[in-house]
Amino acid sequence: MPSRLSALDASFLYLEEATTPMHVGGVAVFDRPDDGFDYDRLVELIEQRIALVPRYRQKVRHVPGNLARPVWVDDPEFDIAYHVRRSALPRPGSEEQLTELVGRLMSRPLDHTRPLWEMYLIEGLAPAGDGRGGDGGRVAILTKTHQAMVDGISAIDIGQVILDVSAEPRDTPDELWMPRPEPTDGQLVLDAISEAVTRPTEIVDNVRVAAGDALATVGKLAGAASKVLNMARTAGRRAPGLPLNAEISTQRRFAMARTDLEDYRKVRAAYGCDVNDVVLAVIAGALRTWLMSRGEPVAGSSSVRALVPLSVRGEGDVPSSATGGSLGNRVASFLVDLPVGEPSPLVRLHQVTHQMREHTDTGDAVGADTLVRIGGFAPPTLHAVGARAANGMARHFFNLVVTNVPGPQFPLYAAGARMLEMFPVVPLAKGQAVSIGLTSYDGGVYYGLNGDRGAMGDLDVLAGMVDESLEELLETLRQTPMTPVRGDDR
Repeated sequence: MPSRLSALDASFLYLEEATTPMHVGGVAVFDRPDDGFDYDRLVELIEQRIALVPRYRQKVRHVPGNLARPVWVDDPEFDIAYHVRRSALPRPGSEEQLTELVGRLMSRPLDHTRPLWEMYLIEGLAPAGDGRGGDGGRVAILTKTHQAMVDGISAIDIGQVILDVSAEPRDTPDELWMPRPEPTDGQLVLDAISEAVTRPTEIVDNVRVAAGDALATVGKLAGAASKVLNMARTAGRRAPGLPLNAEISTQRRFAMARTDLEDYRKVRAAYGCDVNDVVLAVIAGALRTWLMSRGEPVAGSSSVRALVPLSVRGEGDVPSSATGGSLGNRVASFLVDLPVGEPSPLVRLHQVTHQMREHTDTGDAVGADTLVRIGGFAPPTLHAVGARAANGMARHFFNLVVTNVPGPQFPLYAAGARMLEMFPVVPLAKGQAVSIGLTSYDGGVYYGLNGDRGAMGDLDVLAGMVDESLEELLETLRQTPMTPVRGDDR
């Protein structure tokens, strides 16, 4: 029997619309080694490693009549050349040209009749101006994967399995892949009916929804949604109206910012907070300056509400990107009011730290299991309604999403090419003009800003203000030396 999509994975399919494609991405910049790094080398690497992520040779098949969630089936016509693509920047390729290309590539929806991923080798990127990398220039690899395949927490992405901890690639066993026969529509229907016999309430749910019984649907969502609503009430009012919320188009812009992890650790040590608190304070400062550059009214009480998903893990439970480890489905999401109206960077940090500790102490986080229930369960029609209900909350309860994923603090390689930087690309929710993702890697903290092309014409300005905001916090250390205090060192 084919593997059926989970409730959460299916919800990402039903959530997708033309203006909200549900694929996540990453832009990894590599130093081209002396012996080169080209398209053929990347394809060979993918062919060697794709057996580690079998989902990447499978596609989605919908069950006739929507009797059950879709299933994963092997793609008998899998063509790696379709999924691994090649692009190039006009030499010498600038960062502006790279971000423009990334924005355009991320705007394109994935083909749902094929495995839901793409990878691009982007050549022609000029050597870094700060001396990073060798004389052979740099290449970038853009990964683009639908969230139905990988949620970034509990599953492995193909961008992870191509990485090694040394320039010498690890050995992977050869595997002869033979696709399993694709099931017929009749087989999919029989499997759905067989499963429904063991869970008869699903049939009732389907009948009710087909008859337009909205109350039945609301009842399914009430338990999970109430926790989100309660969390929103603890954060106060509805999210403030800001230029961060707008009717978005199908087109995107992308911008990048790079900072040093050691700077965050200095602030953390001085003020006894977590690195993530420093990150949120930096983003608050950048948003403040950006809003003022737009002539937006910024009063002392002004705030920007961020939804901040954080991994929840035990001591020593740290995954390895190079070896395919995962965090597991342990995620807590917090609503944090970023104090953009506060002119003092130190007070902004204290306010953010207080909010994060208050959330942790009172248990106001929304766990991953709750988010799964919001996505709906078995019947696809409930998935559609539930996912859209969750998506509809976005514009009312928070202004943007900020994701912060700690990465390894040592260099990684792909077929001998050293990865210099990694910038995440987080998809936009309906009505939200920008999302911010960041990851720490090998001593750096790398921000990826994904924005609507029309609403965020100055996205690069906002990205440029990240470094300025961090410098404001560092300046407080120079003005007021303090005794170091130990905190979270992520």
